Amino acid sequence: MAVIKDFKNVAEGSFNETQVDQDVFVLTYQNETANNQIVERFIDSGFIQFHFCLKGNSDFIFNNGNYVLNIAEETSLLLYNPQKDLPINLLVKPDCWLVSVLISIKKFHGLFSQEADYITFLSSDNKDKKYYKDGKISPSMAIALNQIINYNLNSSIKTLYFKGKAYELLSLYFNRGEEANIEQCPFLVDETNVAKIKQAKDIVIARMAEPPTLQELSDEINLSLKKLKEGFKQIYGDSVFSFLFDYKMEVARKLLETGSHNVNEVGLRVGYSTASHFIAAFKKKYGITPKKYIQSI
Repeated sequence: MAVIKDFKNVAEGSFNETQVDQDVFVLTYQNETANNQIVERFIDSGFIQFHFCLKGNSDFIFNNGNYVLNIAEETSLLLYNPQKDLPINLLVKPDCWLVSVLISIKKFHGLFSQEADYITFLSSDNKDKKYYKDGKISPSMAIALNQIINYNLNSSIKTLYFKGKAYELLSLYFNRGEEANIEQCPFLVDETNVAKIKQAKDIVIARMAEPPTLQELSDEINLSLKKLKEGFKQIYGDSVFSFLFDYKMEVARKLLETGSHNVNEVGLRVGYSTASHFIAAFKKKYGITPKKYIQSI
């Protein structure tokens, strides 16, 4: 029976796990600090590991540090070795975002039973061989990955949502054409547009206290307003300013937790000129005032 256990997180960033189905797990790693972070987890040989790096880069460390496998930005890494346990020993570097899908070989065979000959490492000749493969993250995969990282829906549906995204990722990973659905997502015709959407996200985050208007943002990244709105929604699952609101509230929450800033200072840091407006926004997001939140921790 496949086993996944003993999660050791010595990191300061956002590192979360969600079990979405029997023997299927989604792990997210966001290191927003300036320091390397370590994440360790035992995983036995019955699991296939799919790792996706959206931002930055990190190192998988094997054999007590004797072998290091880097995963770079916008690349994926598949790991499977039926002869040997492959525990995760991950050095997550600063400003790095990662998503991992872990699925047991039994569960995986059930998903692809009709495609076993197509997927090389599932064929009878290779079923007992180890398998390592790196690849590029396609634009369609990037959309699903960003929607996982930037999940902001009701917590009661998180497991269901992540389950759908995990299976969507697997289907896109093994999609022979690897081509985006142009009719569904017109802005993906040109991958340059995807880069511009990511640039737009970086701009509003960097200038969250005084963000540009949508038109100013559109002009700055040289993308039409329509494509900016549609593209941002497709990739990040939300409008630009709704995404920014959630980001600002998360920054505010973390600043409050440090105890180094009062409510007024935090409000100013995230772009609210008056404490009352910040308090109202924080309460809208978390259902509690900043002061009561501080008291609760």
